[in-house]
Amino acid sequence: MPASLAIAEITDADVAAVVALWQACGLTRPWNDPAADIALARRGPSSAILVGHSSGTIVATAMVGHDGHRGWVYYVAVDPNCQGKGLGRAIMAAAEDWLRNAGVPKLQLLVRRENAKAGGFYQSLGYEESTSVMLAKWLDGREAIP
Repeated sequence: MPASLAIAEITDADVAAVVALWQACGLTRPWNDPAADIALARRGPSSAILVGHSSGTIVATAMVGHDGHRGWVYYVAVDPNCQGKGLGRAIMAAAEDWLRNAGVPKLQLLVRRENAKAGGFYQSLGYEESTSVMLAKWLDGREAIP
């Protein structure tokens, strides 16, 4: 882990800065409220949002959670001005450790097809494309969004 990155779980004071980082990294979508996603992740013991601070500034995040068997990681973000310095690797290592400590044997994540840069990053960490097909359904009655 880079010496300048201190990783801890999100606090109330971090929420606005985390949302701003996610927006700067292009991770938010109009149909997902990032503040609501943060609140949901913070509600129970099977999920957390890890925040990496450098010099008092939030520069990296990862939302991590599990169902007891499979772990998932979302909202992996590194400040665009800090990319290429190992912070993404550090926050992913912290997410993997969080899941290992919870006894979860497998980590999965989703990458949008058009995001080749992210796909390459995860492959460099040893992740492989799955043969599974993801299916989705909005339970609140919304129409499907591409």
